[in-house]
Amino acid sequence: MDHGYDIMEKKLRGQGMEKTYGMMAAVSVIEEVQKAVIGKQDCIKKVMAAILAGGHVLIEDIPGVGKTTMAVAFSKSMGLDRHRVQFTPDVLPADIVGFSLYDRQTQQFVYQPGAVMCNLLLADEINRTSPKTQSALLEVMEEGQVTVDQKTYPVPDPFVVIATENPFGSAGTQMLPESQLDRFMICISMGYPDIQAEIEIVKGSQKGNPADAVKAVVGTEMLLEMRAEVEQVYVHDAVYEYIGRLVEATRNHQMVRLGISPRGTIALAKVAKAYAYLEGRTFCIPQDVAKVFPDVAVHRLFLSARARAARMESSQVIEEILAMITQPKAGKGRRE
Repeated sequence: MDHGYDIMEKKLRGQGMEKTYGMMAAVSVIEEVQKAVIGKQDCIKKVMAAILAGGHVLIEDIPGVGKTTMAVAFSKSMGLDRHRVQFTPDVLPADIVGFSLYDRQTQQFVYQPGAVMCNLLLADEINRTSPKTQSALLEVMEEGQVTVDQKTYPVPDPFVVIATENPFGSAGTQMLPESQLDRFMICISMGYPDIQAEIEIVKGSQKGNPADAVKAVVGTEMLLEMRAEVEQVYVHDAVYEYIGRLVEATRNHQMVRLGISPRGTIALAKVAKAYAYLEGRTFCIPQDVAKVFPDVAVHRLFLSARARAARMESSQVIEEILAMITQPKAGKGRRE
């Protein structure tokens, strides 16, 4: 009996193409964000996919291309409680996770919430602060809780970190450690807008702050419902195998010193499911994986000395891997 990927995909296409209310709500969020961020539809969609997948986002780019505007627009469109921290060398871990303050009346130490006690934390220029402060985000990003004076406090659900960083080598920056980078589900670069988009940006700026036009179209409860729907998106074994082969290729590439971790593999599967959801499907296809693979992989690949000597970039390695690993094709499924 044939259990090939092609047969399963045809069956799912016939049964799973009716869009849910959550799918339409997700599209509405994207449309609201596009009011403030012009000409970056692909970046917006991928950030939305990461949020739906329950992950955190790192935006690496030069100042002034709209990184902060995008984060603010997402928080407004989803009605999220937002805090912003401008990371500088003098920002302390207590500013992030909070601290205990002695109350004379009760004669007890009372927890004073830090910046992470919100739904969306915008960490601006995260690579300008000290490693000690950067590490304060590790527990909360991974486990959704903070520990202060041996007491644990959960952060609100949902909780998302959108961090921005300037390219390494910019004044006052230092590289994030591997453990910190691995906790970001995706890393994107917005880049300069094209001429037409830049003209629209300039025209829009004459009318005030573009983010003021963004309205809340969903709430936190709806976001949690959309996340639950994303978890139900079907992934065929052939697509899982494709994910595994892509990841394995990063670990065996001659130009890579450190490939994608198992955490990265899980992130790739989750973002691919969320991307399929945004495409209006209840099942994931190989093209979804290939579309988000560069954003999941780029900050997790650490190139060898040989690659650096050849001035090779992580993006080039990723392109090679995508070209080398073939996607599951119709008629190529397993037979049992």
